[in-house]
Amino acid sequence: MRRSRFPFIMTGLVLAFFYLPILILVVDSFNAARFGGAWRGFSLKWYGRLFHEPAIWEAARNTLVIALLVTFISLILGTTAALALHRFARSRLQRFHYTLVYTPLVVPEILMGISLLMAFVASGIELGMLTIILAHVSFCVSYVALVVLGRLQDFDYTIMEAAHDLGASGWTATRRVLLPMLAPGLAAAGLIAFTLSVDDFVITFFVAGPGATTLPIRVYSMIKHGATPLINALSTLLLALTFTTVFVSQRLSKSGALEGGQ
Repeated sequence: MRRSRFPFIMTGLVLAFFYLPILILVVDSFNAARFGGAWRGFSLKWYGRLFHEPAIWEAARNTLVIALLVTFISLILGTTAALALHRFARSRLQRFHYTLVYTPLVVPEILMGISLLMAFVASGIELGMLTIILAHVSFCVSYVALVVLGRLQDFDYTIMEAAHDLGASGWTATRRVLLPMLAPGLAAAGLIAFTLSVDDFVITFFVAGPGATTLPIRVYSMIKHGATPLINALSTLLLALTFTTVFVSQRLSKSGALEGGQ
């Protein structure tokens, strides 16, 4: 009996739908033409012009600083929230806490952006880097808490009790036992928070102030002015950075697994 080719064809179509636009973007970044409608020859001039655009690199710096701070704050708040929810999950108050954690995940981004803008204006907080950080933390904490909660589902608290029985203090047991066992979940949660912060546009668009332009907002401004080749070059560099990071992380995880097996 011959196997059906339909699953293979559908898989190919889905992969083409996802990756063909990215491939076209990368190819157009090397196109000498101002617009991507026709191929005018191979050229690196858009990459050269990209490195002479200080506004782009300033936006990239702002994005990186914001993402790192948001990741650090979200990891602390999200991890403590996950520990509290896991240890006291049966009380009625904790059900309300669960609702507070899940709410930022289901509220539309435009609604959250407007509400945060109104809250900052009513509080007299000047829009800028601080408001972007606070806005990003407000939804990244939920993702961190849920990821760490998933890791805690398989955590055996008898290990902590054994550490206490051996004379370890609460802080020592947390630092030497709990955090190392939660490290994979914390790393995954941190990567998610970092990615969401770098990628966010809608909420950032509402709460950003003068001098606090992030990379997504800068790209949006460039699109309105027709700087498509520069955007293609910038996107290609970001793709290369992403693939390099994934490759290095996989190599490190494999080497760590081999060392652990030995």
